[in-house]
Amino acid sequence: QVQLVESGGGLVQAGGSLRLSCAASGRTFSSYAMGWFRQAPGKERQFVAGISWSGVSTYYADSVKGRFTISRDNAKNTVYLQMSSLKPEDTAVYYCAAGRISSTAVRVADHREYNYWGQGTQVTVSS
Repeated sequence: QVQLVESGGGLVQAGGSLRLSCAASGRTFSSYAMGWFRQAPGKERQFVAGISWSGVSTYYADSVKGRFTISRDNAKNTVYLQMSSLKPEDTAVYYCAAGRISSTAVRVADHREYNYWGQGTQVTVSS
């Protein structure tokens, strides 16, 4: 069992930066691939970024590539999402997720592959 708690969301102006954190409970964090997803009002949940259990492989949605960076610290049971050059269209609730996933781009981006989800943190980007 893994429990996930996101933090770091807030209100930021376009062009600004935020760093989201996702703290995980449990001793098996390092065996899980981790992902960040987001959901805007009236829209489906969307893949943002993913990272393999080791941190060696990372994956990004085209819409955030070059602006967002996912990383993890297995010693701290935490995964991060550094967001830069934020745009109003990045406004959403951001969720982290954990899953025992073979690290392929297709599977990491599929929300159905994840077993555990956090409660979400709101990110609002003003124009």
